[in-house]
Amino acid sequence: MADPDETADVAVAQDALMRFVRGFGLHQPDRTPCGQPLPVSEAHALTEVARDGRLRQVELARRLRLEKSTVSRLVTNLVGRGWISRQAAVEDGRGVLLELTEAGASAAGRLAEARQQRLTALLERVPEDERAAVVRALQTLAEATE
Repeated sequence: MADPDETADVAVAQDALMRFVRGFGLHQPDRTPCGQPLPVSEAHALTEVARDGRLRQVELARRLRLEKSTVSRLVTNLVGRGWISRQAAVEDGRGVLLELTEAGASAAGRLAEARQQRLTALLERVPEDERAAVVRALQTLAEATE
């Protein structure tokens, strides 16, 4: 039998998470929470390639926790925008290596700046003496999903 306190905690956490998802704009698939007119999945893909400069497509799929076919479509969209180039991996003819184009690096920079501004504004609304706890809680939640 479920502990009533635990059940209440889950209900409060669920409500808070849903309110956060909506308030932060995570439920809008065609724009990022920082207001960029880009699907969230493409923004995540662009960010991951920008993090490493070059990245194998299979590694991108692993990091994003998406199926290979879904990542292939994301990459095709990013190639279409002129932000990513893809080429066969030298050591593996079936592997695909992704790299940012100059335009992609610029787009990734704009996205990173918008993300930083949005998160800065959000954290400024959290009482200063609670910010470190909020950041730790977010890290704990992220780790719990891994």
